[in-house]
Amino acid sequence: MRDSHDIDVVDLFVIGGGINGCGISRDAAGRGLSVRLAEMGDLASATSSASTKLFHGGLRYLEYFEFRLVREALIEREVLLRAMPHISWPMRFVLPYHPSMRFESDTPTSKLLTKVMPWMKCRRPAWLIRLGLFMYDHLGGRKILPGTSTVSLKGTPEGAPLVDRLETAYEYSDCWIEDSRLVVLNARDAEARGAEILTRTKVLSAARDGDLWLIDTQDAETGEMRTHRARMLVNAGGPWVGDIIRSKVRLNTREGIRLVRGSHIVTRRLYDHDKCYFFQGTDGRIIFSIPYETDYTLIGTTDAAHADPSQRPVCTPEERAYLLEFANRYFKRAIDEDDIVWSYSGVRPLYDDGASSATAATRDYTLKVEAEGGAPLLNVFGGKITTYRRLAEGALEKIGEHLTVAEGPWTAGVPLPGGDFPVDGFDRLVSDLASAHPYLSPFHSRRLVRAYGTEAAEMLKGAKTLADLGEDFGATLTATEVAWLMSKEYARTAEDVVWRRNKLGLRLSEDEVARLDRWMGTRRRAAAAAE
Repeated sequence: MRDSHDIDVVDLFVIGGGINGCGISRDAAGRGLSVRLAEMGDLASATSSASTKLFHGGLRYLEYFEFRLVREALIEREVLLRAMPHISWPMRFVLPYHPSMRFESDTPTSKLLTKVMPWMKCRRPAWLIRLGLFMYDHLGGRKILPGTSTVSLKGTPEGAPLVDRLETAYEYSDCWIEDSRLVVLNARDAEARGAEILTRTKVLSAARDGDLWLIDTQDAETGEMRTHRARMLVNAGGPWVGDIIRSKVRLNTREGIRLVRGSHIVTRRLYDHDKCYFFQGTDGRIIFSIPYETDYTLIGTTDAAHADPSQRPVCTPEERAYLLEFANRYFKRAIDEDDIVWSYSGVRPLYDDGASSATAATRDYTLKVEAEGGAPLLNVFGGKITTYRRLAEGALEKIGEHLTVAEGPWTAGVPLPGGDFPVDGFDRLVSDLASAHPYLSPFHSRRLVRAYGTEAAEMLKGAKTLADLGEDFGATLTATEVAWLMSKEYARTAEDVVWRRNKLGLRLSEDEVARLDRWMGTRRRAAAAAE
């Protein structure tokens, strides 16, 4: 039964707790707008926790002539590094070269070269790769990241795991990002600036009432129904953006999205160094092989059409086989199913630009406002994690055409929670934490700083021994950390903790995860009873 009371009017009601929804909410709240966000599950529970974990310009997008997108993303890498040096860091990428490497046949570059140089037969010549890397180095105006170099694969750490036919590689810079933590930290900062973040809250319907939106929601845990009023509605539903337009808002629009599934596999660590490999296939596609969570290697991604956002994406047997076969063209030691310790898959909601394949569909974002008939609606199509902050700025420009936004752009260079230290200050922060808490193992100290940055010291304040951190759930996860995640980072279940706030699910047993879930359930019930 729905409550009869109406909640106060807010400027923005945002649907979707992924990176776009949380990024827009943070930017808007920081400009003085009143914001309420509703996410039907946990924050980053869909696409935003299932990326390839890279802040990158998108080297291969140059083949599609997406120069604006690449330039914006390259500039953003360093802006974001400065704002979150705990959850993002520079990484060197090794791109082995062999004359057999080819373009995808339907890229604009491939079509152009086929026309003017038909004897190339879609091969990627070394000079073209070097030209692309030159552009990659200079489009974004690097200040922190080193540029491209040529490396030998003979007798070097970079070449040791690779097959002998590969002799030369190009090495360039991009960045790693803890994707789901990025979402949570944006939500936290939005809330600190006045936004209201409602997780496990499903939007049932949204309808215009003159110059306001009326939005009905239901709490997934309690069943409580609420009606919200907002001057503007933001649809940042990711894979569900089209469904929200059709079934929740009930508007007709020509705009659409293309759902593309990207799958990844995780294996035990395949090589000793900390660099990523950029592998090019004989079919023109590429995959990455990335050092992951200290003891593992992440391999991905695929590009496959995905029909229904309500169908949970999984890495299919065919995709697993494809990634294994692809990687085995490069690695000396063949890897197989027995080497896979985990796999995951996410659905990218790409703007439907009529491209002929999932791989060719644009990764750029499109922002569309529907204002006919009353209160405005902003629909967010597409985008990539690297440009989320610029997407949010673009959204605020659109919002400013309909609401009074007193402040201008402000997020560039403003750190996220825990990120208020220099880009080169991570090791010092780890050393300081270890000195203050000598009972922590080196792995534990480093993991806490990677997750929480300067806030790790606040989390451990007053603890003199490991026992002071409370129950040990395994793999360095303690009650103190879980309580922090529940009180400050919206975590409610063990899955929220071990697969989105961290990746300790790789190290914990099923029994340990079940014990953690019981502990969290007891704590939630006690908190509810005390209210």
